[in-house]
This record gives sequence, structure tokens and C-alpha cells, in this order.
Amino acid sequence: MVPILSLWFPILLSAILVFAASSIIHMVLGYHNSDSSKLPNEEGVMDALRPFDLPPGEYVFPKPDSHKQMGEPEFMEKMKAGPMAFMTVLPSGVPKMGGQLVQWFVYSVIVGVFAAYVASRAAGPNPEYLNVFRFTGATAFFCYTVAGWQASIWYKRAWSTTMKNTFDGLVYALLTAGAFGWLWPN
Repeated sequence: MVPILSLWFPILLSAILVFAASSIIHMVLGYHNSDSSKLPNEEGVMDALRPFDLPPGEYVFPKPDSHKQMGEPEFMEKMKAGPMAFMTVLPSGVPKMGGQLVQWFVYSVIVGVFAAYVASRAAGPNPEYLNVFRFTGATAFFCYTVAGWQASIWYKRAWSTTMKNTFDGLVYALLTAGAFGWLWPN
């Protein structure tokens, strides 16, 4: 068993590699540009919502007050008339990415810690590169991807977006696995 603290360097390096790869994926490659669509009459929708001064948060509409109400004819008519939506409202103004980027880096460090934990327990003493790669890669893949599949199942996110995110997660997992395999202490 390898102590987690002795794996601080591959944990940190894997987070740096993932951060760099995600920056390239999202700022250079551009294949996520089609993940969301522009509303028809965007200005009209924004003008219609603005007077409500919606606080940042998650919204769904129409939203029943109870399970019982979901079966009532009035609510069923609301659903038939539409639109139905899951909506995230962000704070107004120019987005400030600094906090989100810090959170993404910390998240990547945490994924590295989980990968280190699993591999340190599963790979045994003096493991071969491929064993370290396999355990850290699988753990990182699950952390970066599998929970995101729920958005397509429950919230109707396009499966094409989820598959692109899954591909990104595979890239992140391979980078994580490579860093750990390369820097695993003997």
C-alpha cells in the first residue's frame, strides 16, 4: 500500500494536465459550441423574463406543488400547452470565470486524490505501469463522466452533448492515468 501523501506530485500534475486539456477543448477545438441552441426571439424571451427579477437558481416549469397536482386536469393542460423547461438562471453581468476555474482545478485535484486512493489500495506494492494506469484511469473516468449521464436521462440534455462530455472525460482520465503511471513511487 502506497501512502496517499507520497502521491501528491502525480495528483497535482494530473490536475494541471486536465486543466490545460479542458482549456484547449473548450477554447480552441470548439466542438462544444453546438451543445446548446439559441432561443428563437432571444430578445423577446429575455425582455419577458426581465421584469420578474429572477434570482440565480434552478427552475422548472410548469412545476406542480405536489404529486397529486400532477394528475389534475388543470396541470395536465399546462403541460400540454407548454413550454416545459428546466432553466438555470445565472447572475446578470459579464461572467467572472475565475471562481469557476479555481473550482474546476480543485475538482480535478479531488479526482486525483480518489484515483490515488483506489490505485494505492488495488495495485499492490511495486506495481507495473499498466496496473497503476488501469486503476487511476478507470477511477478518473468514472469521476469525470458517469454522473453527467444523469442529465441526459432526467433533464433531456442531448445525448450528443453527454457523449462529447464523456469523450472529454476519457481524455482527462488518460492524462490522469499517464501522470500516475509515470510518477508512481517505487
